Amino acid sequence: MRRLLIQLVLPLAFCLVPVMAAVLIAAVIPAEAKSDYLRRVWTSPIDWLILGLGFGMFVTQMLLSWQAFQWRGRSFDERPDRWLSYLAQAAEWFPLLGLIGTVAAILQTFSSINSTVTPQEIIRKYAPAITATGSGLYMALINILPTWVVMVGRELIQTLAGRNDASNGDASSGLPGGGA
Repeated sequence: MRRLLIQLVLPLAFCLVPVMAAVLIAAVIPAEAKSDYLRRVWTSPIDWLILGLGFGMFVTQMLLSWQAFQWRGRSFDERPDRWLSYLAQAAEWFPLLGLIGTVAAILQTFSSINSTVTPQEIIRKYAPAITATGSGLYMALINILPTWVVMVGRELIQTLAGRNDASNGDASSGLPGGGA
């Protein structure tokens, strides 16, 4: 039972945390803001770029996270760690991509304004500029979670298994803290 918990249940639970966080964040956005965002994102190529790269990186990180939670002999599989770190660092660029999209949309908005424009018209034309910022921030947030979950999850699994470090454990089972 302990082996099943350490090798399957806890790694699966930890791998689901970033996915559940991404869904929860999307779910708590007010319905009107979400529908407005989804309506506008269809006509924004910078959003397509941000969302495509972001979700691609997220799926890759989730696969690497699963691999990083696999127990190999006396420790976790550390081969994906370097790539998880690289992808988490790359996620820091998403807000900047969002800002580039926002600035470009603002420039486009102001260049299309004539002298007889109302404040309501300015706001209506300015609103699409914000979608790129939202896309960039959302992608950055969900793409930094997998690396953090792997670090925290490994330590928690080892703690729950009765292991304080990688050097103490039952060599016969190869699991942290021994195990049956």
